[in-house]
Amino acid sequence: MNATSLAARQDGWRTPFVIVLCGCLIGLLSFGPRSVVGMFLSPISVENGWTRDVLSMTIAVQNLMWGVGQPFAGAIADRFGTLKVFWAGAIMYGAGLACMALPLPPLVMHVLSGSLVGLGLAGVSFNLVLACFAKLLPESRRASAMGMGTAASSFGQFVFAPLTPFLIDLFGWKVVLLIFSAVPVLIFPLALALATSPAAGIGTGTGAEKSISTTLKEAFAHPSYVYLVIGFFTCGFQLAFITTHYPTYLADLRMPAWVAGWALALIGLFNIVGSLTAGWLSARMSKRWLLVWIYFARGAAVVMLLALPPSTPLAIIFAALMGLLWLSTVPPTSGLVALMFGTRYMAMLYGFVFFSHQVGGFLGAWLGGLMYERTGSYEIMWWLSILFCIGSGLINIPIKERPVNQPIAVPAE
Repeated sequence: MNATSLAARQDGWRTPFVIVLCGCLIGLLSFGPRSVVGMFLSPISVENGWTRDVLSMTIAVQNLMWGVGQPFAGAIADRFGTLKVFWAGAIMYGAGLACMALPLPPLVMHVLSGSLVGLGLAGVSFNLVLACFAKLLPESRRASAMGMGTAASSFGQFVFAPLTPFLIDLFGWKVVLLIFSAVPVLIFPLALALATSPAAGIGTGTGAEKSISTTLKEAFAHPSYVYLVIGFFTCGFQLAFITTHYPTYLADLRMPAWVAGWALALIGLFNIVGSLTAGWLSARMSKRWLLVWIYFARGAAVVMLLALPPSTPLAIIFAALMGLLWLSTVPPTSGLVALMFGTRYMAMLYGFVFFSHQVGGFLGAWLGGLMYERTGSYEIMWWLSILFCIGSGLINIPIKERPVNQPIAVPAE
């Protein structure tokens, strides 16, 4: 048991149950508002006289800055502890959401809201929560806790998705955005349970303790880690494209607004099942093969959406299937990082994997708007999604599931 985990037990109130509960609530509160920004695409664009690609760029920048900020937020948390990272992230996240309610020029919107929301999420999202779980909890509880943390984030989507259209109709989109901007304040007290010391994770690596620079060189020289980084691109591409553009895609098919709301809600609901199942399976089967089949199944779901005639039942079924596969990639991916390198620099190393995810997210959100404005359709984006799923499934196959410094067993002669 590492020093921080022991300290958590000695705190008295910071039991594993409290740590997991507070971490799950942080995941819910941080991911909930972020998961429904696509519902503001049409009202903000109409209000400001913008085409869809303008706000799509802001959402894309949010994704990119989230990815850029995640390794740095992780490195700071690994080096100095997590508490101040959570608090600074909550402040920036709330300010960025508030900026979206202001009548700002497009470039200012991209820079202000894009940077603040993205960097804020780097400090409060489930990525940092999972790193805290890895450091504060016994190894026997990590896989299931990571599944629960990911599922809680999805529950945030389930809560906020059907609630958002109702609130917009009731109060108007500007008021709703301001309400959502106050939600991150609730993260302040919850973060106390996940506070880690600079010593967290020491003694859990794959050999002698290393510096940050040495760890990074070792990681990016290790083919399995590089494969994991590249493969996670697809997850971000699909998630950002669907959360940003699926509501307007359904509106273009003349489906009522409640269909989009409940579709996003069902993604969140079924993702709870998918994330918990992925966490459970990650402790019992090959993590890389779990990722392979998740990516292939995602591609098959998109093929089904394109092949069948558009209808409300199809929109709902597709949402449910994608929900099962939505963040189910996170437990095996984070588990592989911990397996390869230990938990000492878990937040930073997973942060670089997540950077790839958010580069995909940037392109998914931005290209979705751009392709629509250029072609009047999202079809190219759907087919790109299928292609990326196949590529990510294949690139995960050669990953080696063992600590980086563990020698390959040679059979005795």
